[in-house]
Amino acid sequence: MLEYTHEELTQLFRGLESDTVARKRSWASRIDIRKNVCAFANDLPGNQIPGVIFVGVDNDGSCADISVDDKLLRNLSEIKSDESILPLPSLAVRRMVIDGCEVAVVVVQPSPDAPLRYDGRVWVKVGPTVQLANPDEERRLGERSRSSELSFDLRPSDAGTSDLDLHYIGTTYIPKAVSEDVLRQNRRPLNHQLRTLRLVHQNRPTRGAMIAFGQIPQNWTPGARVEFSRFQGDTTRTPVVMHKAVSGKIQEVVEEVDRLIKINIGASSDFASGPVEVRNADYPRVAIEQIAHNAIIHRSYDRSHTPVRIHWFSDRVAIQSPGGLYGSVTPANIDMGVTAYRNPLIAEIMSHLGFVQQFGLGLQIARESMEANGNPSMEFTFAPTFVGVTLRSAR
Repeated sequence: MLEYTHEELTQLFRGLESDTVARKRSWASRIDIRKNVCAFANDLPGNQIPGVIFVGVDNDGSCADISVDDKLLRNLSEIKSDESILPLPSLAVRRMVIDGCEVAVVVVQPSPDAPLRYDGRVWVKVGPTVQLANPDEERRLGERSRSSELSFDLRPSDAGTSDLDLHYIGTTYIPKAVSEDVLRQNRRPLNHQLRTLRLVHQNRPTRGAMIAFGQIPQNWTPGARVEFSRFQGDTTRTPVVMHKAVSGKIQEVVEEVDRLIKINIGASSDFASGPVEVRNADYPRVAIEQIAHNAIIHRSYDRSHTPVRIHWFSDRVAIQSPGGLYGSVTPANIDMGVTAYRNPLIAEIMSHLGFVQQFGLGLQIARESMEANGNPSMEFTFAPTFVGVTLRSAR
């Protein structure tokens, strides 16, 4: 449980209301207090730190000059057990005098059981205000709370081990996933190695194993594919220059996507710097590859049969990954290295196969390479059912 020191609470008291701080004049605001408790416990911004409610101070920060007696402290404490908020929140109440002002301090812990509901409604903090959560926000809270449970790619599938390409796993993947020294000393049978590498659970191939190593992965996970389309103009209504549906094992999919990216990147000549011709690519290849790889790793495989889509227009490349933001990732922190893995096994497999250099740096690498190449900043689109990234040409 996270705690604040007296000094930290003093600084919060002196600051402004925010998504972690609220002010209420008295217990007469009991409904608003409960809404704030619910919102802080839901922790929609993903702060992962307690929210604080100061009771006994007005919205403008002036002292309300109330008496913080046992009755008030008891009323506040009972919020955690009176079942007005379900699941039950975790909070602590104390009396403090800050800058000469007597206040009751309610410290609310972020809940692992979100979404919590007060009066049957999910309340969230958006900046300093408390609002009803929309359906997408409720979904995100639910996904975040389940992120500590067994993920989709680690659950057992309905397939048998005969549906896996065991030769490929033994000759290609295991040597990349297990050190050479361990392999030399390893006398364990293949089925034991499969369990150790989380490719088998409850004697069944995991869903991630079927996506990565199935004989025909799309028979088991229809969405495990990429559709690549290049258009002559800047809309999907213009003629299609190239279209390919990419399927197969995850290594085959990624390698073919990388090949398509490579052959579609154009270049222009620049003689301005002297007699030596310089070739300037319209996109840095690494940027598109990083975004495409991220789309394959982080997409939702269990809720959508939609493929990852790469649309290559005359002026931009748009990549769309099925499934909204996951876990603690928000529009505000997605470009700050915050990462939550919807598919940890697939991420691990992609890393062993050499398609991930360092976790959490894909967007940073893409952003820096775009800037170095003279491209505009990447543009993000967030929706309940997908995340989109647009990379615009440097020309």
